[in-house]
Amino acid sequence: MIRTLVNAWKVADIRKKILFTAFIILIFRIGSVIPVPFLDIVDEIDIGKGNTILTYLSLMTGSAFTYGTIFAMSITPYINSSIIMQLLAVAIPALERLQKEGEEGRKKIASITRYVTVVLAILQSLAYYFFLRSNNYLMTGDFTLVDEIFQAFVIISVLTAGTAIIMWLGEQITIDGIGNGISIILFAGIVSRFPTLIKQLFQYLNTGRLVYKILVPIVMVLFILMICYIVFMDNAERRLPIQYAKRVVGRKMYGGQSTHMPIKVNMSGVLPIIFASSILSLPATVQMFIAADKYEGTFWESFFKAFQSDSWWYAGMYFILIIFFAYFYSTIQYNPIEMANNLRKNNGAIPGIRPGKPTSEYIFRVITRLVLIGVLMLAVVALFPLIWSLICDAAIPPLTEDGGDGGMSITLGGTSIIIMCGVALETVRQLESQMMMRHYKGFLD
Repeated sequence: MIRTLVNAWKVADIRKKILFTAFIILIFRIGSVIPVPFLDIVDEIDIGKGNTILTYLSLMTGSAFTYGTIFAMSITPYINSSIIMQLLAVAIPALERLQKEGEEGRKKIASITRYVTVVLAILQSLAYYFFLRSNNYLMTGDFTLVDEIFQAFVIISVLTAGTAIIMWLGEQITIDGIGNGISIILFAGIVSRFPTLIKQLFQYLNTGRLVYKILVPIVMVLFILMICYIVFMDNAERRLPIQYAKRVVGRKMYGGQSTHMPIKVNMSGVLPIIFASSILSLPATVQMFIAADKYEGTFWESFFKAFQSDSWWYAGMYFILIIFFAYFYSTIQYNPIEMANNLRKNNGAIPGIRPGKPTSEYIFRVITRLVLIGVLMLAVVALFPLIWSLICDAAIPPLTEDGGDGGMSITLGGTSIIIMCGVALETVRQLESQMMMRHYKGFLD
């Protein structure tokens, strides 16, 4: 990877693209520290502990959400919009036809995705405003009703405009920069949390406890091993052999070559983790808006405890939901019948498997087994930080009576590591392909 970056920097055109991408990232980070008007935040917003929608947004926005900046919504509305459009393309025939119309169809879907992003940004900004208002993070004074309406309008408009600007910046990276712009911005937000993670590890060391002096180096080694594991998981694939039949056209013979059909082991990527964590964070988010004395001693107290991230019940439900969404996404993403029909149309076949229904059944069996292997590999990454925290909370005794200085939490979860590694690998692949295009001499030379 380092060699690829060094070689890419030597090419003038690619160097300009890298500098342009870095400039856009700089603009994104500057916007992530500019506060929204009418906010009264001394340090940072208290988003509580555990796995809630608020901690998820803070992770995806590079802590911009916890400081109430103009980019507090970041790119999350666009990600949600893209996921919604993918699901709707399966359910709505008109969108499915647009996907198959080529470049023009993709442009129309991209335009619809932008409009849906703005709508989601408005709704998300509205919810964020009510959260700030209920927790007294807004400027107060002798405001009339008109002043409060104007205050709400400005805050929601600025947050929505921030999302629109980030979406535009991401598209500029895609056009004139390196890699997928939306992924690069998401990568920049996650990497910006590294200083916080390092500071957290040093705080554990500064406690002077022997257990932390042993565990902190172990965490660093495990972090490096997890990155290697994710890279292996991302590159793992099953290659189905394909044999094309020979056919004679005029005096020439075509076909007859052997190739393969690659199917990724982790075909659903990080989406099952995002879906599962979003659903499991809803009860904890609702709990934040309910007074604790209203459900103490009732069924709801046990219910909310089961959805806290320090519960083994939560880990079990998290694992089950990851498996469910992995199979769900693979079902809508891969159609064995369509894959078998495409092979037959191109005079291709899998050796030892008859064309048609037997081929589609064989592909279905292969995909089903690969999804199981991939989701088990994915669950290891997703559940490791959670299980590590549970083990440390049980093994490390607190120093104070109120439970302070006990346990060891990891703020950088499996989701962020998978996204970070995936974006880095994809960017390096694009750099390599662009360098190959510039060094390929062609048949004229």
